[in-house]
Amino acid sequence: MPHREYDAAFNPSPAKGELTVLFSGHAQTMPGHRVGPQVLDYYLVHTVVSGQGVFRCRHTDYRLGPGHSFIIFPGELVRYECSDEDPWRYHWAAFKGSHAEELLSACGITRHAPTALSARPRRMHTLYRRLEQSLREEGQVRKELASGGVLRLILAEYSSASKVGEVRNQEGPIIERQIEQAIRWLTLQYYQPISIEQMAHSLGYHRTHLSKMFKQHTGLSPMQYLLKVRMERAKLLLQESLTVEQVASSIGFTDPLYFSKQFKKTYGQSPSEYRQHLHNPYNCDGAGSKL
Repeated sequence: MPHREYDAAFNPSPAKGELTVLFSGHAQTMPGHRVGPQVLDYYLVHTVVSGQGVFRCRHTDYRLGPGHSFIIFPGELVRYECSDEDPWRYHWAAFKGSHAEELLSACGITRHAPTALSARPRRMHTLYRRLEQSLREEGQVRKELASGGVLRLILAEYSSASKVGEVRNQEGPIIERQIEQAIRWLTLQYYQPISIEQMAHSLGYHRTHLSKMFKQHTGLSPMQYLLKVRMERAKLLLQESLTVEQVASSIGFTDPLYFSKQFKKTYGQSPSEYRQHLHNPYNCDGAGSKL
């Protein structure tokens, strides 16, 4: 189990605008809970309520505790892990939009400074709860307006936040950069037919060496990591008005039945059951999105 407690709300039909919320949630993590290394194609902010942990981005480690937030930017290789003795409880929100990076930058949050310490942690907690509630509003227009407004209030809190966090390990070895290249390549090419030989050739590395180093640093083989990326993309696409066949094709599966089998093996639900759970979270059994 990745979390002791978990709840999340989703925007089933996110608009394409300046700032749009995709999903939001909260969780009490298990000791040693770890995510990554991974690359996302949307913005994801976590705000720690309690506990301790480390967020790693651009070969820099940030030790973060209560009140801290860390922001994952699209295309950035990241990983994060909570303490064994004092695991994180946190809120999160995922979003996208043409003005997202500009708004974050105006609040002092950039790819080179992706953490902040809230001056009003109780207000942040309240705002995240309101954000989850807004995503459960009836009517798509109301949902979009309400969630977008609350997200702007959350970002506004960062305008007076301190950029704090213990930093260490600012320079990564060459092998980490090689793995970063491989992860970026898989993340960008996941919808294509992919072989390890093709990836190694494209990056200029020996296949055996790359596979060995990749698993050593990520805990997964390159093909296992590719499947993980595809399944995560599938969860997002299942929130759109696409058929299961269209979702399968969009993430590189030519056989929708094989895709459904892999999805159920990964998440314990078929794609159709997962989609039903998104629209009826209190009437269906099943796991939510893993963050």
